[in-house]
Amino acid sequence: MDLEAALHGARALVLSDLAAGEVDDATVVSLVEDAVAHRRWWVEQWPEGAEYLAGLVAQDVQDALLERYGRWPLCPLHKDEGDPHALQIEPELGPDPHWVCGRDAIVVAAVGRLGAERGERG
Repeated sequence: MDLEAALHGARALVLSDLAAGEVDDATVVSLVEDAVAHRRWWVEQWPEGAEYLAGLVAQDVQDALLERYGRWPLCPLHKDEGDPHALQIEPELGPDPHWVCGRDAIVVAAVGRLGAERGERG
C-alpha cells in the first residue's frame, strides 16, 4: 500500500466524521494534521501498519479533542440520555475500524461513515 495514499485516506475519513458532527473548524482540522504528521513517522517505521492508519488517526484526534474540548464523537444511540458518552474505535489496532457504542457493544458506523450510517447495527 502506498504510504501517502494511506495517510491521505485516513485524513479524509476522520475529516468526514468530524464534518458529520459539525466539529470540523480550522482548529480541529489542525489536530487532524498533527495526528497525520505523527502517524507518518510511525508508518514509515512499520509500513505493514498502513491498513491501521484510519483507526489510529481517529483515536489520536479523539484523544486530542478530549483534552481540549470534550468527548467526541458522542454516541447517537444514547444522545438523549443524561450521561452522554463517546463512541470507541474497534479494533483498537486493526484494519476496518468502526465506531462502537461501548455501553451496548453496537457498531454505529465505520470510520469515515458517521454521517452516512447512523444507527447501523452489527
